[in-house]
Amino acid sequence: MKLKDYPSRNTQKNDESHESPGSPRHRKVLARWDPNGACRPDIDDAPIFYPTEEEFQDTLGYIASIRPRAEAYGICKIVPPPSWKPPCPLKEKEVWERSKFSTRIQHVDLLQNREPMRKKSQRKRKRRRQFNTRPRRRARSESSEANAAGENEEKFGFKSGSDFTLDEFERYAEEFKESYFRVKERTQESSAGIEQDSKWRPTVNDIEGEYWRIIEQPTDEVEVYYGADLETGTLGSGFPKDSTLMADEAKICKYVTSGWNLNNLPRLPVSVLGFEECNISGVVVPWLYIGMCFSSFCWHVEDHHLYSLNYHHWGDPKMWYGVPGNHASSLEQAMKKHLSDLFEEQPDLLNELVTQLSPSVLKSEGVPVYRVVQNSGEFVLTFPRAYHAGFNCGFNCAEAVNVAPVDWLQHGQNAVELYSTQLHKTSISHDKLLLAAAKEAVQALWEISVLKKENPDNLRWKSFCGEDGMLTRAIKTRVDLEVKRIERLQGAARIQKMEKDFDENTERECISCFYDLHLSAACCNCSPDRYTCLKHANLVTCCDPENRLVLLRHTIDELKTLVEALEGSMFPQRAWVSNDHRGRLGQKNLSDSILAAHNKLFGADLSPPMKSEYVEDSTYKVSSADSDPEQRTNVCVELITLGSVVNGKLWSNKAAIFPLGYKSRVMFYNICNPLVKSRYTSEVMAGGLLGPLFKVTLEELPQVSFVHMSAEECWSSVCKRLNQEIQTQLSLGKEGLPPMQPPGSINGLEMFGFNTPSVMQAIEALDPHHKSAEYWGNKALSNKSLSRTGDSLAAEKNSLETRSAGGEITDSFEATTEETRSVFGRLLRKANREEMEMLHRILCRGSTSSLWRVAIETLTEEIQRNSK
Repeated sequence: MKLKDYPSRNTQKNDESHESPGSPRHRKVLARWDPNGACRPDIDDAPIFYPTEEEFQDTLGYIASIRPRAEAYGICKIVPPPSWKPPCPLKEKEVWERSKFSTRIQHVDLLQNREPMRKKSQRKRKRRRQFNTRPRRRARSESSEANAAGENEEKFGFKSGSDFTLDEFERYAEEFKESYFRVKERTQESSAGIEQDSKWRPTVNDIEGEYWRIIEQPTDEVEVYYGADLETGTLGSGFPKDSTLMADEAKICKYVTSGWNLNNLPRLPVSVLGFEECNISGVVVPWLYIGMCFSSFCWHVEDHHLYSLNYHHWGDPKMWYGVPGNHASSLEQAMKKHLSDLFEEQPDLLNELVTQLSPSVLKSEGVPVYRVVQNSGEFVLTFPRAYHAGFNCGFNCAEAVNVAPVDWLQHGQNAVELYSTQLHKTSISHDKLLLAAAKEAVQALWEISVLKKENPDNLRWKSFCGEDGMLTRAIKTRVDLEVKRIERLQGAARIQKMEKDFDENTERECISCFYDLHLSAACCNCSPDRYTCLKHANLVTCCDPENRLVLLRHTIDELKTLVEALEGSMFPQRAWVSNDHRGRLGQKNLSDSILAAHNKLFGADLSPPMKSEYVEDSTYKVSSADSDPEQRTNVCVELITLGSVVNGKLWSNKAAIFPLGYKSRVMFYNICNPLVKSRYTSEVMAGGLLGPLFKVTLEELPQVSFVHMSAEECWSSVCKRLNQEIQTQLSLGKEGLPPMQPPGSINGLEMFGFNTPSVMQAIEALDPHHKSAEYWGNKALSNKSLSRTGDSLAAEKNSLETRSAGGEITDSFEATTEETRSVFGRLLRKANREEMEMLHRILCRGSTSSLWRVAIETLTEEIQRNSK
């Protein structure tokens, strides 16, 4: 649906007194059907799809399956399986007879053939040129109330009409249609001499031919009402939303939860609109459309070039016309050519949704147009940037909403760039949705590759990733744009990290072009409330250039790493997952040195101070270094599997060695029921390039697990969850609960069993060659510390560190350019293209990059291995 504001579109009036005596409701229908002047367009039909019961279960999956065939038409029809018969709450007597809805008055004969508003002051109204040689329409009466009202309007539009109940509108719509098509006369003529019970009714072809005659060659005033863009929060949805409120609850439940229920569609898993935090009416929340014969929806595309899905609840057919998205510009050019004076007066005319142009005219200009006849119980799907228009063949009710599968992202990016050039406001933050989708996909990749958890949702996210995945391409496109815009600003302003809540409570948009500023913005300290996009940063003027700022939510390095994560690289995935996890928890301090190293990738060294304080729900404040030893839990660890030692710096530290496959069991308070203690399994898993992952699982609920890059962080998360449950149960008045667990009261290494002497000895026996250099070096120092002075201890430590860092390699090492080129040449000849490209990216990052650090560590380990 197009987000277009019309006055009082959902405001209910108490009576009809606001309408003049000359309004459609108070006048007889004088216009009549002219079958001889029919102008039915000669165009092809759009494709129709018939999903099976099984295919119909997956809404977005089915839409994706038909897209390759249907998108070339811009529009298609989907006929549900015969079993799909959702009840319509709008037909309940209370709603049908008592709930009122607002309408608009549409002058159908003026939708194409009208003069610019600036010419309205001329005494005699002129009609614009016709598109064939049929008779010109008569002049509209000067005394018409509608015309008099129009004289004071700055631009053509639809005025507010009467409020109706559905019962009242049905009667009015039927009376209009019968009168216009002379149903009684036709019935009498067709049944002359024949006993016949049923009325004669005009066919869909009859109505279509007459509609376009009115549009192209009007001879009479034709004014109708349309209940369009009605908020379902006011009148109600045509789909059931709560099965408990309706009879036969069990039968209704499947419709309440169905993906084809338009209340659910926008936020289905893997729909990008699911990340939209606001319930935007008409985009995320469906709109209702109550139509009558000839009520129209004019040529338009959906906001942000979104998909739309329309369901016909009941009533007469709805006629649609669609143009493929790749021909949108052709339609715009054709309309500007044939309606030039209207566009000259109002360049953004297509945004107003008040102008038709016959499919016959469009076809003559080479624009492909396709037809859909939508009957009760059928869906119509429109594709990104596909212009569509149409009209109703009689009294009916339809409902529509937008949806954004991942393939929409490239179209959405094009839309916001186009809007920027047109100075057109946005209704959603494209960048916010794009980043949220990317983070969700990285999380899915991590779950599949590391946690070994597969489900339909994360597998579908995975299908959009990889080097040529839809989501990866969308992120690459956006990152490339950002890189180019930042490069053009080099030296023009200071770059600063954007505050996380920059646009959390206030929508930020460029003061020049209304571009959304979720990802980046330019500003100056002198005018704190004025922001521009990076394209218009030159508009930020300041007396002191030092006050000019460019705010970035993510650095370019971060965004490039996000691309690599989506392409499948393990370390970038790990970095983004851990960064996103910390953001969700709101933690500022991290106790794990591995996580701190990863955070250097994100622009800050978050290594904790020697003594860090931790605040838990503002209830108390405890320093981990000051926690009472008597409060510590007596731990009894049961060893399950010892595992095997892995050669690598991150697989040990000064305190412990972390064998791959290690598994232990321990008793601790149940995080779901703190009144009892339960068994927890702790294990060490492979985390890819950079070492181990630590996992803690509640045995009785295997789906409840905590995975982190350190044993301490795992058990810290368990304690946090336990404290949350204790607080919840205390608020409910439960007694006998254990005390809250202060931060630092639980030692993660101890809970894993790494501090248990028997376990330590068993693990040490797995490493007779002392591969875990940091652990054994620290152990050697500890053993000698009683007999060594502080100075000699420091010297020993420095010596060990020097040996572990590469043995004979010293700071005085030098090499000539020729030697360097020769050595690297021999090495690179053994590498394939992919490996060389990866090495090139790492070297280009520079020595401050975490990837550079990994490369150095890996090289050092190889030197150590070859020196033995």
